[in-house]
Amino acid sequence: MDLEEFTRKFKELRNRGFVRSTRKGPTGIGHTLESYLGITENNIALPDISGAELKAHRISSNNLITLFTFNNKVWQIPPLEAVRKYGSRDRNGRLGLYYTMSLRPNSAGLFLSVDNDNISVRHVSGEIIAIWSLAKLAERFQQKIPAMIFVSAFTEERDGIEYFHFSRAQLMKGTSPELLADQFKAENLLVDLRLHDKGTMARNHGTGFRVFESKFPLLFTQIQDIC
Repeated sequence: MDLEEFTRKFKELRNRGFVRSTRKGPTGIGHTLESYLGITENNIALPDISGAELKAHRISSNNLITLFTFNNKVWQIPPLEAVRKYGSRDRNGRLGLYYTMSLRPNSAGLFLSVDNDNISVRHVSGEIIAIWSLAKLAERFQQKIPAMIFVSAFTEERDGIEYFHFSRAQLMKGTSPELLADQFKAENLLVDLRLHDKGTMARNHGTGFRVFESKFPLLFTQIQDIC
């Protein structure tokens, strides 16, 4: 589907008002949008429309979305050492660093620090745990999301069934290190540490970079209302 066809079909869908969800649960909004647009659902990470990924958003929701993971050459101390120094135990007794990082120190004394060039996870003692170049993060972001069509929808429930009114579509492109720094400082963009002690090594599930759904457009330098 190209952008012209999407625009025509989206206007038709918007004019219908509230439509019944085609699937229950969190993925219902995306499945419903694609169904009414005539897009075949697939799990392949490829652009949906004219090189842009399609993302549907409930206006009432402020869930966190994982944008990408990035760990390459960022650890300033060995990951296993970091887990053993600053980790906490889960209900099964496993020691791990499973923290969503922000500017405020957490229970382990770890926090996110932002300057003009880098973001880092630090301990209140001054020790730097890991550091990421903002330029590298901007590059990674644009590799993963070169363009996004962000569709917003009002929701309501009728007899236990969710209904959507798809009201707005925006085409969003580009980001910059400066923009990402601002969003980290505003705590709209967060870092998820996800690793645990495997005995002789740390098992790392990938450090996740996450954004609040409603703040997604703030990560882009170019935003155009499609309809």
